[in-house]
Amino acid sequence: MTATYASALSAAHEAASAQHYPQGTLFVVATPIGNLADISLRALHVLALADAIACEDTRHTQALLRAYGIDKAPAQLLAVHQHNEAQAAHLVVERLQQGQRIAYASDAGTPAISDPGARLVAAVRAAGRAVVPLPGASSITAALSVAGIVTPGAQDSGFVFAGFLPAKAAEREAAVQGLAGEPRAVVLLEAPHRIEALARALAVLGKRPVTVARELTKQFEEIATVDAADLPKWFMNGPQRTRGEFVLVLHSAVVAAESASEQRILRLLLSELPLKTAVRLAADITGASRNALYDAALALKKDESGD
Repeated sequence: MTATYASALSAAHEAASAQHYPQGTLFVVATPIGNLADISLRALHVLALADAIACEDTRHTQALLRAYGIDKAPAQLLAVHQHNEAQAAHLVVERLQQGQRIAYASDAGTPAISDPGARLVAAVRAAGRAVVPLPGASSITAALSVAGIVTPGAQDSGFVFAGFLPAKAAEREAAVQGLAGEPRAVVLLEAPHRIEALARALAVLGKRPVTVARELTKQFEEIATVDAADLPKWFMNGPQRTRGEFVLVLHSAVVAAESASEQRILRLLLSELPLKTAVRLAADITGASRNALYDAALALKKDESGD
């Protein structure tokens, strides 16, 4: 395995060395979220090139570097984590002002999203130094890419990254109630010791689908989409399902055609016109979401057919 990664480092230097990597620059480096093969060639080149590497955990980063055949002395690894980020940023800025190239890597994934890094980047920018992103693995985008999110309307497109909800039950339940009114998809993160509590809190959202992504890119990766109401049962159906790191994607809310007048107009149009035409005209007449009316039309057709 090590030989394979060592050859990747050689390929990285060949592929990425032609680009200019200016001195006095902070390089924000995305690292794998589990599978070490998910590192980018440019990330490997920059990690080897850097005069120093700021790390969320120096021990973790040192092990990661060794897996790719990158040798860095302990003095080249700078601890920059959530407890010292503001203070450590000053040291990083000093080194950048001396012309050093500094890479920043959190323990896994893209820094400054749910991991430390944002304060460091802000301090470096405030000092007038350049910051260059090296994109790569992210559990957030990985989960979204396989969730199959279909938004109910263009005005509700996109997603919200909510991260970790509050640990205390009352605050967590209040946060879930707030998410109930969010029409866009919502991405949540959770640790194994709180995942069942989060599942119980989300269950109040009933039929709203939730994609659970567990141990992404790792050997025991598991991805499933279930209704929010069924989440507690899903976790109970296998003891391994509460192990690992979790990303949950709360799917976009389907906004129903709520008013009686909208339903009446839609029903009358459906009796005379094809479904798509009826939906388009109902949206023009009522101003309601075309996607919501389409879902309501399908439900009406299903009721009429007796299915």
